[in-house]
Amino acid sequence: TPCHPQQIEFARMNINFTVLSKRKLQRLVEENHVQGWDDPRLPTLEGIKRRGYTPESIRNFCNIIGVSKKDSRIDMGLLESCLRDDLNEKAPRVMGVLKPLKVIIENFPDDLTEDLTAKNHPQKEEMGTRTITFSKEIYVEQDDFMEDPPKKFFRLGPGREVRLRYAYLITCKDIVKDESGHVKELICTYDPKTRGGNAPDGRKVKGTIHWVNANDCIDAKVKLYDRLFKDENPEQNKQNFIENLNPDSLEELESCKLEKSLITAAPEKVYQFERVGYFCLDSKKDTTKDTPVFNRTVTMRDAWAKLNKKR
Repeated sequence: TPCHPQQIEFARMNINFTVLSKRKLQRLVEENHVQGWDDPRLPTLEGIKRRGYTPESIRNFCNIIGVSKKDSRIDMGLLESCLRDDLNEKAPRVMGVLKPLKVIIENFPDDLTEDLTAKNHPQKEEMGTRTITFSKEIYVEQDDFMEDPPKKFFRLGPGREVRLRYAYLITCKDIVKDESGHVKELICTYDPKTRGGNAPDGRKVKGTIHWVNANDCIDAKVKLYDRLFKDENPEQNKQNFIENLNPDSLEELESCKLEKSLITAAPEKVYQFERVGYFCLDSKKDTTKDTPVFNRTVTMRDAWAKLNKKR
């Protein structure tokens, strides 16, 4: 008898912390749990594109997991690892301060602005360099300062010295607080002999932090996207999977301070904000503001893996 065509069926791919069912995705959209089909938290093509996922990372992910006839759940961490590997090779490095804390360098000349050279990629010389500026007032991350730091905290604290990326060693001398007692500014001094971050006398400084020039930066809105659901298998609650939604899947930060070079960033172009994560300029413009919006593509490390280990 003539050979007849063979039909082979493969199992549907399931990824933890999200849903791929069109019916469930439609419910998320229609009930306004997300902001449309292109919401960067959704596993839709438009959603992951807007978030900054690259075709190469998706193809690599598919090559790794292969195909199966048995239902299983794929770890979201594997997909994010493929994305990090791809972006680590191609994403230009920049500096951005998401939660700014002003630093005044009291012994730096008031009217001086210095040009410094920063690498666009530490391992790829062909990606070139860029010029960043340094002045008396800069911004650092609030998380890079502690008034009473623990033993293994190597960043800024009263009397502590740290290295500013591409710039100088600075020492915190004083703290300025507002009326409610919150730290408003830091008064620091810099060592002019340490340009580039190395001390000529050989003293070692463990902490290196990023920064931006307060007088030469751009304001931006940053959206920190996280896992859409708080449980690995959100569909285990068959009655109402909506109850497993992660209430912290989106955090919006206003008045972030970014390197001025990002003023020419192209939509969906991914950058590594040094020490913070990978971010891309949102392709969906906010018609009510001129402030650029950057979406977090993926963190530098898998924070959820650490959380699961603690559990």
